[in-house]
Amino acid sequence: MTEKKPATEVWITGIGLATSLGEGLDAHWDALNQRRINVDEKGFAPCVVHPLAPLVFDAQIPKKGDQRQMEAWQRIGTYAAGLALESAGVKGNAEILARMDMIVAAGGGERDLAVDSNILSLEAKGNSAPGFLNERLMSDLRPTLFLAQLSNLLAGNIAIVHGVTGSSRTFMGEEASGVDAVRIALARIAAGQSDIALIGGSQNGERKDLLVLYEFGEFNLKEKFAPVWERGAPGGFALGSGGAFLVIESKAHAEARGAKPFARLANVVADQSHRKQAGDVTSTLEKLWTQLGKIGDKAAVITGATGVEPATSEELAFLKAHGGLPVRASGTVFGHTMEAQFPLGLALAALSLSRGALFPSAGAPSVEVEMSARPSQIVVIGTGHWRGEGMALVEAIK
Repeated sequence: MTEKKPATEVWITGIGLATSLGEGLDAHWDALNQRRINVDEKGFAPCVVHPLAPLVFDAQIPKKGDQRQMEAWQRIGTYAAGLALESAGVKGNAEILARMDMIVAAGGGERDLAVDSNILSLEAKGNSAPGFLNERLMSDLRPTLFLAQLSNLLAGNIAIVHGVTGSSRTFMGEEASGVDAVRIALARIAAGQSDIALIGGSQNGERKDLLVLYEFGEFNLKEKFAPVWERGAPGGFALGSGGAFLVIESKAHAEARGAKPFARLANVVADQSHRKQAGDVTSTLEKLWTQLGKIGDKAAVITGATGVEPATSEELAFLKAHGGLPVRASGTVFGHTMEAQFPLGLALAALSLSRGALFPSAGAPSVEVEMSARPSQIVVIGTGHWRGEGMALVEAIK
């Protein structure tokens, strides 16, 4: 599944970030340049997580009733979406919001652990009469809980809170869903089917139910934090809490409303290797690289590499084959935000290009060399921990 490079120029005009480093672009840029990492090795021990920085949700979700009916990952995403709309200068613009497309990459809803624990405890004690489970579900769960489990409720909440009421799509599929959300949005604008779109995703990584789920696959990083490239076998990811949303639009649409771009979204390509043979990921990334377009000598790479093996080692082999390019692994700093990891990489790329510098390395210096030159292009790579590969080419606008 690949797309040709679009003829219509597409700009990134809004960025919304709410992560373990804080909220907003200045806060993130300062933290990145200070090599700050917010990691928790004890709160969910033995698993390592990157907890969300404190947010005042009222700033983007003013109604308490709206906040209460959302799960945490929905609040995070709705908050980040509001930041992106503000950044693009379209928040509250009813005419634009009414025709703005929205493509969200989303996972599943969160369990109510108190209810689950109580039911299991009573079951274990033999205190469960016929119809017990149905009775408890009807009396213990609030009416909106089942709706809150639906992945497309994040898009619904963004529409309710921020008034984004154009077409709406929600993709599931872990990291690959983030790649396809961007790919489809770009293709629609390039084809003239859309003028402006809101894209992104979010995750609450501070969830015991989610950590248990990934522990079944032995994917969690445990005991002690280490940068992505230094985790060795069997590796693992440290889940991160955060939301990353972007506003992208055609150059003509942006210029007509006087919007200033952060960067140009030149191309997005995606694939899914079989991962049956050693080196499959490496060869798939090489194929995607050739489809991106011309890469110049002032390019850099931001990758969402997970730390999970063998995918991370195979991606590292690809990067070493292009060893002249500076690399940054977002997972070292932000943790692994799953569906939001690719949009997060795009946001960091656009931010770096707009600031005229690549942020310093927080990982292995043998892989993540420093870059003194002003980058003109940044390649964003997304390699799923289990399935799915994608790349985007983001370029500076002179």
